[in-house]
Amino acid sequence: MPKKIALPLTEGSVENLRAGDSVLLSGTLLTGRDCAHKRICEILDRGEALPFALQGQTIYYAGPCPAPQGKACGSCGPTTSARMDSFAPRLLRLGLKGMIGKGERSEEVCNAIVREHAVYFAAIGGAGATYGNSILYSEIIAFPDLLSEAVYRFTVQDFPCIVAIDCKGGNIYRRS
Repeated sequence: MPKKIALPLTEGSVENLRAGDSVLLSGTLLTGRDCAHKRICEILDRGEALPFALQGQTIYYAGPCPAPQGKACGSCGPTTSARMDSFAPRLLRLGLKGMIGKGERSEEVCNAIVREHAVYFAAIGGAGATYGNSILYSEIIAFPDLLSEAVYRFTVQDFPCIVAIDCKGGNIYRRS
């Protein structure tokens, strides 16, 4: 039975998750791919404030397709998380609590997840239509010039994931 997890994440919800747990996420999350992550870090390098808060947030590594009539979002499958590995430790230090994507993470990111008491969720590649159906509301909140790679705020309900790396270092990609 999947665990139902409310977003944004709390210390308690992160603490209770273990690698391999099936979860259904409901609440608010952000999207961001490599172009958005690069721009976020450029803003931080200039000492400027971000146009959104990172504290407690979860970022879904995805670029949504346009919404068909009557829907909040079109297909929205995960992208390869390793493309964000050079940015993730910094964002985790700034309060990011969760990441959603597909594939393994670098050792540096795995260590940062444990150090910052965060979690990495794996989403299923090829299931973009299913994820799109879990999105109830969508709005661009930063970098609209990046189009599908802009930062979106989603409200999701029963968004299915697997805990891939937990805050204790459990990792589904490293089991023997």
